[in-house]
Amino acid sequence: MPSLENILNKLADREISKQEAARLIRREITIDGYERVAEIAKLDTARLHRVGIPEVVLAEGKNAQDLVAIVETQLKVEGRVVITRVSEHQLRALKHFDVEWHDRARIAAIGKKPHFEPPYGLVGIVCAGTADISVAEEARILAEELNCKTIISYDVGVAGIHRLYPELSKLLDTDVLIVLAGREGALPTIIAGLTDIPVIGVPVSTGYGLGGRGEAALLAMLQSCSVLAVVNVDAGFVAGAFAAKIANRAARTRQQNS
Repeated sequence: MPSLENILNKLADREISKQEAARLIRREITIDGYERVAEIAKLDTARLHRVGIPEVVLAEGKNAQDLVAIVETQLKVEGRVVITRVSEHQLRALKHFDVEWHDRARIAAIGKKPHFEPPYGLVGIVCAGTADISVAEEARILAEELNCKTIISYDVGVAGIHRLYPELSKLLDTDVLIVLAGREGALPTIIAGLTDIPVIGVPVSTGYGLGGRGEAALLAMLQSCSVLAVVNVDAGFVAGAFAAKIANRAARTRQQNS
C-alpha cells in the first residue's frame, strides 16, 4: 500500500486522477491506519486525520505494563500521547517518560504537542461546584489539545445563582459552552435558556442517596426544557473533544468569511 506522501506525489505528477488519489487515501486511513502493539492493542493512528480527534489512551482498566507498551508505540508513531484516568500506580510506571501531569484531571501528556496554526476555536467551561472541577479540567485539557482556547468559570451553581450572572459576560464570545453539574444537574438548562451559544451538558457523579452518582443530573439534563446536548456521566473527555470539533469548525468559518 503506498504512503500518503507517495499518493500525493503521484497526484502532483498526474500519474493518477484526483478520484484515484481520494480512493487510495480513504483506503489507507480506514484500512491501514493502525499500529499493532503486540497482541494487546491496535492503535488508530489515522484517527486525527479521519475525524479530527487523535486516539487518546484510556488508562483505566489497563495494567501498567500494557499501558507503557501502548505509550511507547504511540510516541514512536505520532510523537504525542494523551492518557486519561491515570492512577497513581500507573503514573509511577510512566516516570521514565517526560510526563506533563495534570493532577486534578488525572491526565498525563507525553511528547511534543503539535503546532497548530490559527484560527483557534473558543470553548467556555462552566461547572456548578468545586467538586465538579476534576471532570471540568479533563474537558478543558482535551479542548486545548485540539487547538482551542478556553475560558473557565467554576463554582457558579444554582444554590447561589447570583454568582453566575457576572460570569456570563466573559463567556458570550465563546463558540460552545461545556456546562457541568452534579446533584440535581440544573445549571446546563439555566445557561442554555440564557444564551444562544450551543451548550453541552455534562452530568457529574457528585451527590448521594437516591439519584446520586450523577443519575439525577443525567436525567434532569435529558429532560431539559432548554435545548442542549448531553454526554454521559463524568464524560469530560467526550465533552471536550466534541466542543473542540464545534469550536474549530466555527473558527474556520469565521476565517473564510473574513
